[in-house]
Amino acid sequence: MIKFEEAFEIVQNAAKPTLKTERVHFIDSLGRILAEDIFSDINMPPFNKSAMDGFACRKQDIGNELKIIEVLPAGSLPKNKVGENQCVKIMTGAIIPEGADCVIMVEYTDEMPDGNVQYTKKSTNSNICYFAEDIKKGELVLSKGLEIKPQHIAVMASVGTVRPLVSLKPRVGIISTGDELVEPERTPSLSQIRNSNGPQLAAQVVRSGAIPNYYGITEDTREATFSVITQALNENDVILLTGGVSMGAFDFVPEIMIKTGVDIKFRSIAVQPGKPTIFGTFQNNTYIFGLPGNPVSSYTQFELLVRPLISRLMNNEPLHKTIKIPMGAEYTRRKSERKSFIPITISADGKVYPVEYHGSAHIHSYVLADGIVSIEIGKEKLEIGELVDVRQI
Repeated sequence: MIKFEEAFEIVQNAAKPTLKTERVHFIDSLGRILAEDIFSDINMPPFNKSAMDGFACRKQDIGNELKIIEVLPAGSLPKNKVGENQCVKIMTGAIIPEGADCVIMVEYTDEMPDGNVQYTKKSTNSNICYFAEDIKKGELVLSKGLEIKPQHIAVMASVGTVRPLVSLKPRVGIISTGDELVEPERTPSLSQIRNSNGPQLAAQVVRSGAIPNYYGITEDTREATFSVITQALNENDVILLTGGVSMGAFDFVPEIMIKTGVDIKFRSIAVQPGKPTIFGTFQNNTYIFGLPGNPVSSYTQFELLVRPLISRLMNNEPLHKTIKIPMGAEYTRRKSERKSFIPITISADGKVYPVEYHGSAHIHSYVLADGIVSIEIGKEKLEIGELVDVRQI
């Protein structure tokens, strides 16, 4: 049994980022990992433009009555040069006409009987967005390796990148083992339970930016387990197998992994939940996890180990950010020989409260959870007001 930090390092060091890429339409690139740097093909703004609706004039004339010589909407070219005691009625985003060096806000002007306008304040900001002040032509705007979000799509649109290069999505095989399992659409008998791990992991895989490949429920025999693992190793980049990894009479997944050629890197982690988590590699470019059958264990270890691996395979930084938040209630645990992860909520006043949690089979405890808090080995109690590391989920 190794510490979690060691397990994390083993997984990350084993991961070899993919060099396979594809071009997609930028509208369809949300959540993908950018595989190239993107540079601006234009200056932004491409001209001095008005930051608001108002009147473009000379600052030296703002105390005088100003004659309106033109009305200039956005998208039109100015026809006149602004001279002494003149102004152009201008709309937000329109080009600043020659001669003007400020825009006075329409809210602070009075209209005179002769149609002129008078500024009612003594001074003004320029209220101009200047040429190339945001981005210069040729400047880097998006860096390789980021996960594309809506704001990045807006940037791509603004610089004309309509088919960005992105990393291919890893294929993730999902195998559920256990003769007690039935698929969710079936009503379980007295000795059966519905398979929640398969759908849960498939959803987590999609959220991580990869493609789930579900193999269904495999019966608890060596022959069936060997067959499905062999097939999955040839069809996926990552394999997630739940159940059959502990110490029971039918928990023979580790020996089957070895039989198929998997190089097992570790078999147990000093964590709770998820102690009997296995990780191995196949031919140095396929990764397999044996996750515990209890749904909280499989959920938690996916977030802690699998999701960062998938991120790294797509040339992105591993996702394991935490924020420090004070405890709003005391929490005590009976055993402290393993690092523990517990579900929590974050209150409106910014404090952490443990969720009622009955153990690694209690997936319902995560329904209202905002995140998980880690408790280090040897620590039995979290005090009120103590800052804890919260990983949002």
